[in-house]
Amino acid sequence: MVLDNLGSSLRGTLDKLSGKSRLSEEDVEEVVKEIQRSLIQADVDISLVMDLSDSIKQRALDEDPPASTSARDHVLRIVYEEMVALVGDSTELPLEPQTILLAGLQGSGKTTSAAKMAWWFSKKGLRPAVIQTDTFRPGAYEQSRQMCERAEVEFYGDPDEEDPVEIARAGFEATEDADVRIVDTSGRSGLNEELIEELKEIEGFANPDRNLLVLDAAIGQGAKDQARAFGDAVGIDGVVITKLDGTAKGGGALAAVNETDSTIAFLGTGETVSDIERFEPNGFISRLLGMGDLKQLAERVERAMQETGGEDEWDPEDMMKGQFTLHDMRKQMQAMNNMGPLDQVLDMIPGIGGGLMDQLPDDAMDVTQGRMRDFEVVMDSMTEEELQNPKVVGKTRVERIARGSGKPEERVRELLEQHKMMERMLKQFQGMGDGDMQRMMKRMEQQGGGGGGGGMGGMGGGPFG
Repeated sequence: MVLDNLGSSLRGTLDKLSGKSRLSEEDVEEVVKEIQRSLIQADVDISLVMDLSDSIKQRALDEDPPASTSARDHVLRIVYEEMVALVGDSTELPLEPQTILLAGLQGSGKTTSAAKMAWWFSKKGLRPAVIQTDTFRPGAYEQSRQMCERAEVEFYGDPDEEDPVEIARAGFEATEDADVRIVDTSGRSGLNEELIEELKEIEGFANPDRNLLVLDAAIGQGAKDQARAFGDAVGIDGVVITKLDGTAKGGGALAAVNETDSTIAFLGTGETVSDIERFEPNGFISRLLGMGDLKQLAERVERAMQETGGEDEWDPEDMMKGQFTLHDMRKQMQAMNNMGPLDQVLDMIPGIGGGLMDQLPDDAMDVTQGRMRDFEVVMDSMTEEELQNPKVVGKTRVERIARGSGKPEERVRELLEQHKMMERMLKQFQGMGDGDMQRMMKRMEQQGGGGGGGGMGGMGGGPFG
């Protein structure tokens, strides 16, 4: 995730404040220096770094912690509020008919982002269409067509037409029933007069409601100059940051947002069409600091439920009432896969993301996902009787299932043990009344805020809501 090193290093620094009720100037200096070091390493512009650290230092020294709030939680709250102010609001993208033009250099991720954004709008109940006008890059038409096919959204392009404005004109006619048109434009290795003129011509015809600049998270300090040039050419209303699933630092994008006086619209977090998030500053910074993001988590859960088959085919409440079968377990696993990479999902859970993620080996999530795939293969080699009632699987059946699946017997036993554990959890929930459930959720919220910092979590607005 963008600026991830800041989150882990800052959490370590704040942990040193545990147990203190008052802060010394030396304590504040240490926190501020850690913030400065991490932000500069993340390619955040030095002027932004100094403004942020000065604000945090002044507030931490001048403001008294509220009653019963520890010094650690007081500083964490200040850092949270100042960083939310730094990244700014989210770009306004109302769920209504509109035209969006994407601009950016070659390789920034425009074509992928166009399909991802169209997929996102389609999940919100709108009918989107992607119009591919890139006549400069070989393969742009075919890549865009395939991505839109995966996203199950309307697509228009013309590989035989050399004039991008003509493609846009024909595309608008062909997609007249669409609610949201996303116009993907050409890029170059650098911003030159040819690209600027082409952008101006397409914008003149399309008359977009919003121009979004697409930036690779790895761009670094060059983001500032690039953003200024595109802003001067066509005006920038928001930024899309791509490729946040890799090792990119991402801080340069903050400079781009600041330079164009705009905001962040979307974050690209992976390679598939569903790997996109609407940028929400409160949840973004909350996740960064290890406090989770319950709003984003709830959205992913809802989406996963729909993609797993919907309530008509599988209702989790039915599992609470009857027997928990391996069929139910498979549905749960599929739903988790639809939520995205496990490390991203865990990052959104208060008290689990952040600090715990720092302690896991780099390959821990890959191992977990690999084991889930193994479980699916093992279940494919089981009989209907065994899937409905795993308790009938003894030593002989384990040996048969292992041979049939090509997986070791240990993996079969792991599946059965995992099923038992999930079944026990469900039985605990079955015994809970509504009041018990509400009390448990309240405890989770309280424990989640501030990475376990004590009563700062919440469901509304942000981690302190």
